[in-house]
Amino acid sequence: MSAKGYTKTDEALNRLTEHQRQITQEDGTEPAYDNEYWANDEPGIYVDIVSGQPLFSSTDKYDSGTGWPSFFQPVAKENVIEEQDRSFGMVRTEILCAKCDSHLGHVFDDGPQPTGLRYCMNSVSLKFKADK
Repeated sequence: MSAKGYTKTDEALNRLTEHQRQITQEDGTEPAYDNEYWANDEPGIYVDIVSGQPLFSSTDKYDSGTGWPSFFQPVAKENVIEEQDRSFGMVRTEILCAKCDSHLGHVFDDGPQPTGLRYCMNSVSLKFKADK
């Protein structure tokens, strides 16, 4: 159970493709420029693929030139968790969904103003809900 009381059910996890499971549950990374949302510019909101937790708004999305969807801030700071990641001989800040602990991506301090942050996310960790 996560800090917000959400329990990942078998039903929720069974809805995931093998690729989604590898990224969100096993801390994987999808290929740059070969993912669903890196170039998406439609207005809407990005939610966690497992729990539906609102994570990022299209108004905070920008082209970072990295090939992954990038945002300068989450919709609410409390909707994400930051943890130190020392994998692959690097020290990075991993971003997790605060509701269900799914791996989303990493945050870096080379983003645009007003925050100077780049939340570099895996598309398969997200589900896009277009504004109607």
